[in-house]
Amino acid sequence: MRNIFSKVARGVREVYHRAEDLIEEEREFPISENLLNAQLKRYVTDNVEQLSDIHLNLYDDWLYLFATVNYKGVQANLATKLRLVQMQFDRNVQRFVFEQEGCTEIIDIHYDESVKKLGINFHKIGVNLALWWFKNIKNTDPLGYILEKLSVVTVKDGLLYLDLNRWLGKVDKIMSTLRKVEVNHAVLRPQTLVVKASVKLAGLLGTDEEQQASTADLSEQAPIINEYRQY
Repeated sequence: MRNIFSKVARGVREVYHRAEDLIEEEREFPISENLLNAQLKRYVTDNVEQLSDIHLNLYDDWLYLFATVNYKGVQANLATKLRLVQMQFDRNVQRFVFEQEGCTEIIDIHYDESVKKLGINFHKIGVNLALWWFKNIKNTDPLGYILEKLSVVTVKDGLLYLDLNRWLGKVDKIMSTLRKVEVNHAVLRPQTLVVKASVKLAGLLGTDEEQQASTADLSEQAPIINEYRQY
């Protein structure tokens, strides 16, 4: 996410140097699928022990989420279709909200040696019974439950809330950028997340000392943007 906001920061710097543009207008910043997934790995996968992978395939107004979960000796590769309901990033909230549009597909399951000793067939039956219970008794999909159990998302009213503040809140440069811009929403396009952000005048028009520090911060982030152009 740091590199995503570095890209947004470049746009903010351009606005900063044009007085006629110093209004709180909404601007669009395209983020590539590869860059988004690289940041999900850095800030989500690498911080959740039982999550080996989570990445998104972006399409026009919808996406596929793929996750590899490790739980009690069972490794499951899961996939499901989601819709992006909200993307809100400001100094207080950094959040994606998704709505599930399809049933979770189990691509494959692997078992470690400790599970194999107990009998794979027994565990396969257990997995199938659990899926049947979610679908027919609880009348819900297991994905939200699984990701909530791993403290990846929070489920509210059938929506999946992916809150990143617990990780991004510790990154000073990201929080500095979010004092100058706020992301109101985003739309999905094939292999692209189009972020819609507003420039915050209060964050730009501070004291001279604050403005100098702000410009320095944004200048420091420029090399990071160039580094990720390969995506």
